[in-house]
Amino acid sequence: MARFDGLTVLLTGATGGFGGEMALRLAAEGANLVLSDLDAQLLEKMAAALDAETATLAGDITDENLSEQLVALALERFGQIDIAINNAGIAQPFVKFHLIPSEEARRVIDVDLMGVFYAMKHQLPAMERQHRQTGRKGAIVNVASVAGLVGAPRLAAYSAAKHGVLGLTRTAAAEYATRGIRVNAVCPSFSRTDMVIDMLKLSPARPGKAEAGLTRGVPMKRLAEIDEVIEIILFAADPANSFMTGQALAADGGITAL
Repeated sequence: MARFDGLTVLLTGATGGFGGEMALRLAAEGANLVLSDLDAQLLEKMAAALDAETATLAGDITDENLSEQLVALALERFGQIDIAINNAGIAQPFVKFHLIPSEEARRVIDVDLMGVFYAMKHQLPAMERQHRQTGRKGAIVNVASVAGLVGAPRLAAYSAAKHGVLGLTRTAAAEYATRGIRVNAVCPSFSRTDMVIDMLKLSPARPGKAEAGLTRGVPMKRLAEIDEVIEIILFAADPANSFMTGQALAADGGITAL
């Protein structure tokens, strides 16, 4: 039996970066999916390509109403919410701390931190109520960043937001540990997503040199592949990991080992 067979998984940021590949993997492993992202057409296209029962709702994760509606959609369509993967996020341009426009910093924190806060605010009570009534357990996985574990020069707002996500993760894990809910985070370093590839293309350096600059501090001296990060996210979500909560799992090629 597939490890997510019959489970309902809510996934934000479902069409880009890690999200699209994650949706494919979850569908292949038997999950029912509730998918969200900004673009309704892309969402529908994604859902049509999946061999799974799906429900979609487009919207901006900075709108708390979206998080409330996604939980309601999961319960209405599938009668349960077993796993939530809070993956939606945006990057910050590389810039020195004092040169970051305040509006840019606010947007990054709104999406990358407050978006996770709103999501968990509605996911946690639904999972707790479900556990109390039926005994079903829940799991939340927040996609953070290695920038939430260490300082990240020229990424001050992004790093602050991801540090905040780890604070939310650990606090919720402790608070809900006896209520049938596990909460963990995954912390990738730079990965071979479209966002990073586009950033490399915009660099004035040659492609090879630009990538070498990104991976200079990575002991493995390379970017993470999308599948490598997804494996860790699915590991954190896997119901078999029933005693793991409050963890920040680094997918960083050894950065945090230094």
